[in-house]
Amino acid sequence: MRHQIHDLLAPLPGTARQIHSFHFGPTSAPTVTSARGKIYIQSSLHADEMPGMLVAWHLKQRLAELEAAGRLRSEIVLVPVANPVGLEQVLMDVPLGRYELESGQNFNRWFVDLSEEVGNEIEGQLGDDPQRNLELIRNSLRNALARQTASTQLQSQRLTLQRLACDADMVLDLHCDFEAVAHLYTTPDAWPQVEPLARYIGAEASLLATDSGGQSFDECFTLLWWQLKERFGEQFDIAPGSFSVTVELRGQGDVNHPLASLDSQALIDYLIHFGAIAGEPVPLPELPYPATPLAGVEPVATPVGGLLVFTALPGEYLEAGQLVAEIIDPISDRVTPVHCTAAGLMYARSLRRMATAGMVIAHVAGAEAYRSGYLLSP
Repeated sequence: MRHQIHDLLAPLPGTARQIHSFHFGPTSAPTVTSARGKIYIQSSLHADEMPGMLVAWHLKQRLAELEAAGRLRSEIVLVPVANPVGLEQVLMDVPLGRYELESGQNFNRWFVDLSEEVGNEIEGQLGDDPQRNLELIRNSLRNALARQTASTQLQSQRLTLQRLACDADMVLDLHCDFEAVAHLYTTPDAWPQVEPLARYIGAEASLLATDSGGQSFDECFTLLWWQLKERFGEQFDIAPGSFSVTVELRGQGDVNHPLASLDSQALIDYLIHFGAIAGEPVPLPELPYPATPLAGVEPVATPVGGLLVFTALPGEYLEAGQLVAEIIDPISDRVTPVHCTAAGLMYARSLRRMATAGMVIAHVAGAEAYRSGYLLSP
């Protein structure tokens, strides 16, 4: 294992923070060919989402054992604490790790888009060899990220993470929701490669979108390759150089060793199936629920504020028009039912129990796409 420390830009004297990356297996550095690809895994980019951090801790122990046994075929880079900035944001005993307090920006939005810059640089250099094209694009992306400068700590953190993951064949971003069952986000193009992960992890919803808006961490890689394919694909063979998955490890309160051990083993099983770890693949379990478009997700919102009392549980399949919750006004005694519009699996719901008017209280994965534009939560 190789431990690397990456200094972030300090906003004030005496407030320096760092990101720590742990590198297992053979190196996949551009000048070395000993590794069969590179896998990048990070956790808790939203710093109030802890299940992934515990899974990463379990995974670190397992990867060290597998490295010692000589079973790692690919370089595997693990970043257990992807957001030291947000991790320190605790206000009156409440962790506030989703948005940076200074800018108000979501920590998992607006990673730098370099597709046009990379495309302009490689234009005229692409050829008939897809492997050479892949390496050409990766080198250009590495160089483009190296040229970027950060003027804030948040930009510094984003660039550090992008530089660590930009040349990985697979990017796994471990998150969780508020109260939820296991689910994941990826692209339609990547789904054939990701479906085994959905099976091993027991994803009860798999949500697919090419561009969900917001330039999140996972899409800053997949979109670059997709855009280059759109630009040059009719002339040159450009294989997808990277696929990314946001893995939602249930809810914020699901931080315990039995679940983390189970999830860590699921990731190991997937990496064996993928070929990054030597070993006999475990037979694939059944897929709990078919993949559906992210544009088919219904954000169920309440029209009024009041005490939020759920009648449906995460993981429950709801029929169209089924009751999701009641909103109770304890002053007027008015009870307002909140129903879903379309059928689907309710994979996540709010932790809050006092709702405000217009608040999204749950998400239901429907089969038919009906939304467009920005598809993510704020």
